[in-house]
Amino acid sequence: MSDSYFIGVDVGTGSARAGLVKRDGTFVASHTVETKTFRDPNDHRIFEQSTTNIWDAISTAIRTCLKEGKVAPEAVKGLSFDATCSLAVTDANGEPVTVTKSDQLGQPGDRNVILWADHRAEAEADLINSTGSKVLDYVGGTMSLEMEMPKTLWLKRNMKPELFSRCQFFDLPDFLTYRATQDSTRSTCSVTCKYSFVPGEGWQPDFIRKIGVGELVDNDYRQIGAKDRNVLTAGVPVGNGLSKKAAEELGLREGTAVGSSLIDAYAGWMGTVAARYVENGKLSDVIPTLDESRHRLAACAGTSTCHIVQSPEPRGVFVPGVWGPYKDVVFQGWWMNEGGQSSTGQLIDFMLTTHAAYPQLQERAKEEGKNIHVLLQDILDDLVKEHGAASATELVKDVHFYPDLHGNRSPLADPRMRGAIVGLTLDAGLHDLARKYYLTMEAIALQTRHIVDQMNERGHTISSIFMSGGQAKNRPMMQLFANTCGVPVVLPKESGNAVVLGAAMLGRFAAEAKGKALSHEDQARVLWDVMVEMTPQATSIAPGATPKEKKLLDAKYKIFREQIEIQRRWRKEMAEADE
Repeated sequence: MSDSYFIGVDVGTGSARAGLVKRDGTFVASHTVETKTFRDPNDHRIFEQSTTNIWDAISTAIRTCLKEGKVAPEAVKGLSFDATCSLAVTDANGEPVTVTKSDQLGQPGDRNVILWADHRAEAEADLINSTGSKVLDYVGGTMSLEMEMPKTLWLKRNMKPELFSRCQFFDLPDFLTYRATQDSTRSTCSVTCKYSFVPGEGWQPDFIRKIGVGELVDNDYRQIGAKDRNVLTAGVPVGNGLSKKAAEELGLREGTAVGSSLIDAYAGWMGTVAARYVENGKLSDVIPTLDESRHRLAACAGTSTCHIVQSPEPRGVFVPGVWGPYKDVVFQGWWMNEGGQSSTGQLIDFMLTTHAAYPQLQERAKEEGKNIHVLLQDILDDLVKEHGAASATELVKDVHFYPDLHGNRSPLADPRMRGAIVGLTLDAGLHDLARKYYLTMEAIALQTRHIVDQMNERGHTISSIFMSGGQAKNRPMMQLFANTCGVPVVLPKESGNAVVLGAAMLGRFAAEAKGKALSHEDQARVLWDVMVEMTPQATSIAPGATPKEKKLLDAKYKIFREQIEIQRRWRKEMAEADE
């Protein structure tokens, strides 16, 4: 396959991106197409999308890559997908079904995706969490309302029974392989991480009946597609490859291998953790092994952030608020834990765009020809000098921000948590905006430390954080992460490509595994070798806090933890007063 190419497709919260990649991981071309998200102006919890819109965006992105890369369709030997963990709903023929609460709910219609960020299913999640089922042991003790079973239960409660029984329900990555191959076999990643599939056992019929969706069992799980534990680990070929219809739409050849998909954060894990990295100006000679991955936390940081670490044992079975352990998600026999922050990149944008000085920031950035984040860092550097401070941390030492404006995913698993700032002044100018920008990054870093601490306290041995996603481009923020968490932050070259690269790795593995009966050991060896060969080298940012800054960050972390307890106490007192 010396002249072979592979395609990775990443469907994020607001776009679909395709990457055309060589065997060594070099990008020949990439293209991004925006996708639509539908909001309800009267209900902030609602986020919906359309699989029709998403698939059209994917088709445009792939065709553009082939054209720009001057690569013939027959040279593409494999492709795969990653996507957000959103719920896609179709009829039995794969046609979209409306998920919007209205008289059209359950009828044909393009708004058929309940996005991961959608928080309509709070009551359903509460019911599920009251069951005491063993499925909760694999999601940190508390199931998030962002997962698929609460959303499915919401649809059951709000949809006419005859319409609900005709639906198929997919985690979005699995919908994409279904749309590409017409084979509905699900991935271990999606059903285990987001759809209550218990590692090594499968679906739990008693649990499914208890929460009120027993027809899923009565219909032999066809609606959720994984009867008799028939699920595929990462990259295993799905069906017979691209269907004729999908091949025509994407501009590829019928039968091209399609690898079983991953949720986007897990693709980011694949595209980063096998990297060799530069330390002290020298590229390490050590080729990382699969065993080394247990010490490498992958943080995929975009609109939200996911934190993933792998282990050969089921470490962290009872890590409160940290999802997993999930077995066989990427490698057979290995377990993964996943922490997360529901709003990080989204939070930074919100804190900037809602500030009174944001128009002034935009105007100045345009005048100086700078990205707003670069300009904000320049302002912070000037303020540090002006005030004789040792660091920006010292500038905001008396202001404390708790960042869960959209609830807490990990390690509290509490969607009712809300944001709070202590230390506000009457300042509403550009300097205040710069300080709040830094304060927001600091709060995200402190919460990352909270998640890492929880994982390590339960048996993990995380010694580095491998970053991918848009936030990885923000070097000062990455230094802040290293200083706050006390471990190196590793940035693979072109870390913004990591998620797409991970999907392309799945496509290559599918092409190489097609028609072969590989043992679990052979699968692991081949897949890890693909990861090592295709992952570009990385640079390491070591913790660099001065003793004073470290002391300030440690104090901030203590206060950060106290803010959690205070908010919960206040919430309890107000609930008692309202009885």
